[in-house]
Amino acid sequence: MLYVDIPTAPEMRALIETRADACVSMYVPTTPETQHTDASRISLGNMARAAVAELGKAGINKRRLASIAEALEALRADDDFWAVQARTLAVLVTPDHLHTFRLATRVPETMEIADRFYLKPLLRAPAFDQHAFVLALSTNAVRLVEIFADLPPEVVKVPGMPRDASHAVGRARINDLTQNTRIANDEGQKILLRQYARKVDVALRQVLLGQETPLILAAADPLQAIFRSVASYPGLVAASIMCSPDHLTEGDLAAAARPVLDEHYSNRVASLRELFDVRAGDRRATTDLALAARAATWGAIDTLMVDIAAMQPGSIDQDGGLALSDTADIATYDVIDEIAGRALLSGADVLAVRADDLPGPAPVAALLRYHV
Repeated sequence: MLYVDIPTAPEMRALIETRADACVSMYVPTTPETQHTDASRISLGNMARAAVAELGKAGINKRRLASIAEALEALRADDDFWAVQARTLAVLVTPDHLHTFRLATRVPETMEIADRFYLKPLLRAPAFDQHAFVLALSTNAVRLVEIFADLPPEVVKVPGMPRDASHAVGRARINDLTQNTRIANDEGQKILLRQYARKVDVALRQVLLGQETPLILAAADPLQAIFRSVASYPGLVAASIMCSPDHLTEGDLAAAARPVLDEHYSNRVASLRELFDVRAGDRRATTDLALAARAATWGAIDTLMVDIAAMQPGSIDQDGGLALSDTADIATYDVIDEIAGRALLSGADVLAVRADDLPGPAPVAALLRYHV
């Protein structure tokens, strides 16, 4: 299983609000293959030295600078920590605290230094994420399969998962209804299947709790519809792999899941672009960076899409006034990231996407709650 830990909503708010004389944000490409993490550790060490040198030139207090250096070196040297990784390691450090998050998405090696953290790569990026779970469900068996962009799929061990429907309901055969006269018809069989589906859902919660990774269901009716009626995981994708998965290998399931996943993401982005066009007609949508900065500051953004690859140095004042800079240095920060952070703090839904998914050439597209 890919080991992922992304910030919760309260953690994200705390990170957005963090201010310090030195906030160092590092994103280090990693691998879940433990034997190949040496390159990532070397990259972290190189980035740490570069950050310390840049902060030294900026005149940061030597004692506080030493705290950052010591925290990063302790992380680099921690063998147990590096034994379990995903595709990207986010390291966010100030002289007083160090945060780490393991991400399922691949983020290019990045280092930013400012008085606040650079957090855009932590946003779930539907245009980039090819990580998902597939629940292969039939009356004969159930498997949870994890699929990746660049690794073979693998079966995830789920504690408490029933072996099959008969095991879940305590019967020799799910279709033998003579054992109980109260459920001796097709409707009675659906009752048993619902019991089975609920036990599967309960077991999944232990593995999927707190995650946002899409879950794709591979099942035939009536079990497909029954499971959907009891499923509690909010990341369950609307489309299914509509067949019995009993004879499908993990590779077969991964191949069948990819078009479902692609359609899921493209539909989500397409629906937002359509809504943007509608809202633009009544001046409740904008791609203007200055207007988006004001709207984010005033809590006027309902949904925000940002180009995950774009960077624009500058600053935004307390009233939302935007000042752009031609150069990036410790006195500036990425204003696109700042707009995203302010929008999140006001309860907006924020998505990081590819440039081609945005409705125009600008790096932001904001759907507004009201005209600004």
